[in-house]
Amino acid sequence: MLMSNKGRTAKVHYLDGTFRVLSPGDHVICAVTHVPIRLDELRYWSVERQEAHASAEASAEAEMRS
Repeated sequence: MLMSNKGRTAKVHYLDGTFRVLSPGDHVICAVTHVPIRLDELRYWSVERQEAHASAEASAEAEMRS
């Protein structure tokens, strides 16, 4: 039987300008807002902190926290 990745959180390694999926899934969780972000909609992340952000605002907030 094929396993579906729908509804499953992916494990991702964030790189400069791209990311690599380490464990399959269809989304990641925003480190600031804790909302799910579909992988095909993921645009913001921190390479240094290895975390995803749902928006530019969430990314800026994460930057101010560190």
